[in-house]
Amino acid sequence: MIYSLPAKELKVGMYVIMPVSWLYHPFLRNQFLITSQGDLNEILKSGVEEVQVDSSKSQASEDFQSITHPSGPQEKEEPETDYHRQPPENWNPEKLMTQELRDVIHNVNMPPQKKSVAVYKQSIKIIDNVFKNPTTEVINESKKAIAEVAELILHDEKTSRNLLRITSHDFYTYTHSVNVGILSIYLAKRLYGKTDSHDLRELGAAFFLHDLGKIRVAPEILNKPARLTEMEMKRMRVHPFQSFKILQETGTLTEECRVICMQHHEREDGTGYPRRLQGNEIHDYGRICSIADVFDALTSERPYKRSLSAFEALSIMKNEMLGFFHKEIFANFVLLFTPDKSS
Repeated sequence: MIYSLPAKELKVGMYVIMPVSWLYHPFLRNQFLITSQGDLNEILKSGVEEVQVDSSKSQASEDFQSITHPSGPQEKEEPETDYHRQPPENWNPEKLMTQELRDVIHNVNMPPQKKSVAVYKQSIKIIDNVFKNPTTEVINESKKAIAEVAELILHDEKTSRNLLRITSHDFYTYTHSVNVGILSIYLAKRLYGKTDSHDLRELGAAFFLHDLGKIRVAPEILNKPARLTEMEMKRMRVHPFQSFKILQETGTLTEECRVICMQHHEREDGTGYPRRLQGNEIHDYGRICSIADVFDALTSERPYKRSLSAFEALSIMKNEMLGFFHKEIFANFVLLFTPDKSS
């Protein structure tokens, strides 16, 4: 059962669902188990007055088993995509935090685990800002910041492997974009890292911005907590073209962006969209993003499905979806998740 509770009445052992974006509180996920008094203090410091508690995921405790809210149990709702959510009054949407991101990336004394969390949070802020305000200036500034993240992944193996481990399982359009961006850059590094024939910085920007066109898809379709109807799917399938169109309108379209925006839902067997390309009609950049996109969708928790482990997701992709993907590129993707003997 899910019910609302004042933040000041929360206790250790409760599984909470924060009512604001992941950007506006210090936790890595929007839903989590309270494990310490420190967690309680951080929730109160964030300014949140009321949260939801999922009793089915809470750890049983006599201290809170009998707690109920006067309004009674509430049905769990699909979180709206965060670019439609109203931020706190003191939040400045113009800040892309690129200098702070650079300071973190170039801090040689910061441990890889801590650096990866900081980079991930900064990346979320950057993409959230682009989705809220997709102007030429903001997109260009975001590309500069994403290039810094790409450089980190290319040259800091320990931190980039930690980035793979901490990608969020909460499915929002902005977290999905960052997750796919990180996964895709890491795969591109494996495929192209020893050559100079690919602009991995621009590729990184394209991977992060591949879903920008979703801002032109109706929120009720993006947030629907069930399978889409055929008509709704037709509307959803316009988002690759809308991503292309937004970048074109803002003068920020590159060949890498064009290919990745338009091809990240194409499939090797010709069953994808929007153009039903197949085989070598699909660019390798599109193939990379397609694999990362499906993997993140499988490993993300949704109201109507649990999140899968990396192993479960890779098994499904291999055994049930292999016709969708380029076999050699997929094989390299699988190798990203092999144990790191140096860590």
